[in-house]
Amino acid sequence: MFYSARTARSGSVQRPVRTRAFPVEARRWVEARTATAWPGECNGAPVGGLAMHADSRAMAADAIAAAEARLHPLAEPALEQALAQRRARIDEAFAHVSATLERLAHEAIHARSNAPALAAIAQQWALDFGDVATDFHWARPLPWGQIHAHAVLATFAQLASELKSLAELRHSDGEAVETLVERFGFHAIDLAPCADGRLAGLTEHILRLPPGIVTARRSYAGAMFDIDEAIAAWRAVELQRRRHGAASERPTRFLKIGVYHFSGTRPGHEGCAAHASDDRRAMQGLLERLTELRAAVEVLHGESIATLLVGVDTDQDAIRVHVADPSGQLSLDRFVSSAELWHLTRPLDREAAKRLIRERVAACARVPVDDKATEGMRWLCGYLLKNNIGQIEAVARQFGGAYPELGHAEKLIVAGDPIDQVQLRNLAFQTQFTTLEEGEGDIAVGLRLLGHTHAPRGLAVPILAHAGYDPRLPGARRRAAERAARLARAIDARHGDEPACPIVVRGAVGDGRGHIEFVTPPRLALDGVGSGTEGH
Repeated sequence: MFYSARTARSGSVQRPVRTRAFPVEARRWVEARTATAWPGECNGAPVGGLAMHADSRAMAADAIAAAEARLHPLAEPALEQALAQRRARIDEAFAHVSATLERLAHEAIHARSNAPALAAIAQQWALDFGDVATDFHWARPLPWGQIHAHAVLATFAQLASELKSLAELRHSDGEAVETLVERFGFHAIDLAPCADGRLAGLTEHILRLPPGIVTARRSYAGAMFDIDEAIAAWRAVELQRRRHGAASERPTRFLKIGVYHFSGTRPGHEGCAAHASDDRRAMQGLLERLTELRAAVEVLHGESIATLLVGVDTDQDAIRVHVADPSGQLSLDRFVSSAELWHLTRPLDREAAKRLIRERVAACARVPVDDKATEGMRWLCGYLLKNNIGQIEAVARQFGGAYPELGHAEKLIVAGDPIDQVQLRNLAFQTQFTTLEEGEGDIAVGLRLLGHTHAPRGLAVPILAHAGYDPRLPGARRRAAERAARLARAIDARHGDEPACPIVVRGAVGDGRGHIEFVTPPRLALDGVGSGTEGH
């Protein structure tokens, strides 16, 4: 258990009182209320501020600490254990990269030969650098910063193949995906989060969505998705449904969710880099995109889609859900905070906690709890909040309320098509695009962020140029391999000659089932510049 210690005075005796480290927003909510009176868990007695008697404060703190020592009613122990095991496996794999390469570098010096190190690297990560210099000279060591980048890319691909889907794990309520989709009234949920690596665990950890409920996820710097691309994705979904006759079965809608992020403890400093950590600008820009997409579909096709705006406090993984009003309109200033609900629902049983969430969502939407017209969207908003409260509880128990690393610590950039098999906070800066011209701004943001953390340590920034394909289609893998190799060459040609921020780029294809296969060979630039991708 994680507690922060303080001292309470009872008469003339001082004794430690253990209080749980609240998540940031919940802490502010509590502090604002303790300034006057807070009817809390102390048998209905108000927990006051500084004017309270010392004995009352000590008793209140003890009662609160005892209540918080209990597992939150909305916690998901089985799911959290599975996520913790995955997190430990991922952390262990990348820690192994650094430890192994450091050991090999020392051994090369003592052995006065590069050959054993290169052989070990080839065996460990299937990296064959071809005709690289094996003759050792202390003044010209192997480019370990580039080798580290290659090993990171290989490790990421290995983890994607190794880690299995969490689809078989259900929440305590036991809802099947089909039941959830039918209840919400959406036949497709399309996520557009920011490419920031602190959102790299969005679907598995933060929102805890079953894999089958999200039909698409593509990340962009600042969450600034392309309107035309989004319209094309909507058309593809609707065409598929009409061809299979699903469109006539029951009235459902397409839902586009935009996800921005902010820092609760360091606003204006650890927010979205694409928006210069201006939280209001990030929110407004994404809301405008969602509004434009909705209007475009109505103008072009006369059909209505639903939109939802969600914010993530990356310090603690808490979310804000901007609930739409009865007309479907979203507001930057109207939302439900999961951090506040995390605290409010703690003393309740599970069903009462879910009921309170539904009441808060209905109040935010300005409708009665039993309003049928908005029921589907409200159920989804409540579902997201309920799931996220479990994540807040997990972060609070493991880290004491907030992550120790609030800023960026991404290990690689994934460019091109998304990879969702390996999800973990601060793992990868994912940016989705087809051509470099289209994604140049996003790549520049990613390189600026990772350059700050990699270059001072002499490490190259690993970039995976990824193209997905459907293995059922003839020639799909070949076409994907061509796209991945072309994108890798373009990124290397544009950014490979920047000594201040060296990069390593490799092209790879993925079959959508976790199998990642490299299609460009590993290369080392012995002069320390460029990634040495195929054709460089």
